[in-house]
Amino acid sequence: MNPLIHAKNSVKRHGGCVDDYLPIHHWMDQTKLHVADLRHRVVLHNSFGVGLCEDKFGFYLTNSDGKKVSVRKVAEEHVIEDIGFIPSLDHALKYTPITSVEAPRLRKVVIVKESE
Repeated sequence: MNPLIHAKNSVKRHGGCVDDYLPIHHWMDQTKLHVADLRHRVVLHNSFGVGLCEDKFGFYLTNSDGKKVSVRKVAEEHVIEDIGFIPSLDHALKYTPITSVEAPRLRKVVIVKESE
């Protein structure tokens, strides 16, 4: 989903206008500029990314209707619209392999599988 559609959904939920929410949704999807497929979501579409969004934009925004809206709620809604739930950062990185690029001096990687 693109930032404009996310912003329109925010207007339906919280009132105001698209421009009230577009900066948040552009920020959440900024990684698309560097990874042009669904993997871009690993970076900010998780609980850590939601927290960073709140750090960037503050706890609340006041929309053009004068309504105080939680930035965390808007970011959480963005993630849920895209992937259906809000993963932890650990969950988002769980299946991301560590290679010699990320850890060139790493001699041995131990992968522990969860018991089924």
